[in-house]
Amino acid sequence: MRLARRGLLAAVVAGAVAIAAAAPGAVPSAGPGAGASRSDRWTGLRPSALERTEVAAARIGRFVYVVGGFEHTTGETTAAVERYDIGRNRWRRVHPMPLALNHTTAVAYRGRLYVQGGYQGARDLSAPTGELLRYDPVSNRWRRLVAAPTPRAAHAAAVIGNRLYVAGGANDSGSLRSLEIFDFRKQRWLTGPSFPGPARNHTTGVASGGRFYVLAGRDTANLTAAERFDPRRQRWEELPDLRTPRGGIASARLRDGRIVVFGGEELGSGGTTIAPVELFDPRRRRWRRLPDMLTPRHGLGGVSFGDRVYAIEGGTSPGFSYSRAIEALDVR
Repeated sequence: MRLARRGLLAAVVAGAVAIAAAAPGAVPSAGPGAGASRSDRWTGLRPSALERTEVAAARIGRFVYVVGGFEHTTGETTAAVERYDIGRNRWRRVHPMPLALNHTTAVAYRGRLYVQGGYQGARDLSAPTGELLRYDPVSNRWRRLVAAPTPRAAHAAAVIGNRLYVAGGANDSGSLRSLEIFDFRKQRWLTGPSFPGPARNHTTGVASGGRFYVLAGRDTANLTAAERFDPRRQRWEELPDLRTPRGGIASARLRDGRIVVFGGEELGSGGTTIAPVELFDPRRRRWRRLPDMLTPRHGLGGVSFGDRVYAIEGGTSPGFSYSRAIEALDVR
């Protein structure tokens, strides 16, 4: 599995896509899912029913929705959607997406789930798409919206105000730096400026303080690059590098605006999944280390609820591997 760039053979693409969490709310009351984690380590919660990798996830209220990816029993791309109840520590299946996707992204906006981009190939990384899908938890139904102009997968996505921002990723032309913006109210796509750092895929995106962050990822190798986009000034800003080069990752914003980045894989001979976890403080513009993941994974989903982050499913070894794990960390 390799991405073709014009005149250049890119790296194997099998990591996680970024997943943007919904706006944090109050921490859930104590219970099986809420009280299991301690601030000095990750703790396991009830595993999901499906064993998957290259998923996407977003939170709406106390529910986390996990979509798509490759499913272990068939090895093929799935349209399945699972819902995790944070307060009750329970899983259930909901209505599947209208098409199967891997390396897609998921965000929440006004109580609905939006899934954008990804690959449509059954067992490979073919057919990148610009599809935009909307799921209504009340009606348990999906609807196709206006597709993005640029097909992309393994990219970054986040919501700021009434707009969805997507950047980076890859398609048949190779790794991308481009930015596209969907206006929820006008139901149309706009083109923004490309980010200044290296083109990359298997990156992660998150919104904090009214800015869109695109963090790490890879092209021919894992990267530490970090940028953020200010919609008011229509400008990108380069940030201090992450401490650990990583691709195939997830991120989540805490209640106070700090950002946690976790997961990933090291490719090549002797490659492994990445245990170190990093936190970025936007006010101090500094990275610091958090406790290592209990089960290091790539291709995972990531969300937050208050000061807690959740790492969901994903592969436990580089390439095609799968897990049912969901683990949580309380961040001081």
